[in-house]
Amino acid sequence: MLAVPIRQMGYGVAVLAPLGDAPALGLADHAIRASFDDLDAARRLAELSDVVTYEFENVPAATARAVAERRPLHPSARLLELTQDRNREHDFLASLGVATAPGREVHTVAEFNAALVALGMPARLKSARGGYDGGGQLRVHDAASVAAARERIPTIEGGWRLEAEVPFERELSVIVARSAGEIRVYAPFENQHRDGILHLTRWPARGSPRAHARAVDIAEAVAVAGELCGVMCVELFVRGDEVSVNELAPRVHNSGHLTIEGAAVSQFEQHVRAICGLPLGSPERGAGGVAMVNLLGLADRRHVRVAGAPAALAEPGVHLHLYGKDRERPRRKMGHVTALGNDADDAAERALRAAANLNFVGADRAE
Repeated sequence: MLAVPIRQMGYGVAVLAPLGDAPALGLADHAIRASFDDLDAARRLAELSDVVTYEFENVPAATARAVAERRPLHPSARLLELTQDRNREHDFLASLGVATAPGREVHTVAEFNAALVALGMPARLKSARGGYDGGGQLRVHDAASVAAARERIPTIEGGWRLEAEVPFERELSVIVARSAGEIRVYAPFENQHRDGILHLTRWPARGSPRAHARAVDIAEAVAVAGELCGVMCVELFVRGDEVSVNELAPRVHNSGHLTIEGAAVSQFEQHVRAICGLPLGSPERGAGGVAMVNLLGLADRRHVRVAGAPAALAEPGVHLHLYGKDRERPRRKMGHVTALGNDADDAAERALRAAANLNFVGADRAE
């Protein structure tokens, strides 16, 4: 989805991707098949490029630094490292006066016990590094989950963060774009998750205009303080007029996929404009509402294809995006459906109806 506007704007594409199905390779002029921690491969990518970016925040910091020594890397290696560690990220947000869930850094069982006494239950134990799509998290709410948490503490490098659960009415995300001289912010999206993975995004978000304004202000402050160049997502919890930040993602974001059809300039084109030093485009939404539903894998299969596309696309205002992943896995993002409607409710209903018609089928069961 980044490679499409890159090509439309006249640039070439070089891609570094691990072994396995990497959809961007189909649009690449130069393909480097290697793991993200292969520093020699990262240096080859830099040599081929005028500017380098990433769309996955778990790229190793050493890899990012190896690239940045040779070519401009946007967003910066510094910002990537900051957001890769939950404890550092929360310290950064606190320095800006931004509210987050009350939490404690945890490295030992004794520290966990003390943090649990201070924060109470329910709480969430989150790996400080490496969590993605809800991974590396455990809800701590009873004796069994406390025991399970204690067993996890010694098993991970980088430590943990124990956070009190924040009661909230809505989950929002704000995508902010920043270049050398400009900032553009997309109005807040409203997100619904299932089992830690984004299920449905609707735009515009419901709720308090004051909370939305505060969310935008926070996104701008984070972008400036973090010296962002490119696109970043700020994920937030909202209760009434109160806003707190859940986490930061210095990249294009799943919740912003609906901007492809729903905004004057998509988050992907906006990111390309920012990192290439071009004027930023309008983040304004078109008339009506927009919604997106993720399409997740259910089985472990190879050579999958989608079934039900004709019925899904018969729904007015619906657009289907399939990522070209050959391997289906449970909970793996395989594509998404975006719908345009009279308002966000109408768009969400259309997107959900369309997605209900779709499933992935394949002949070869993985071993």
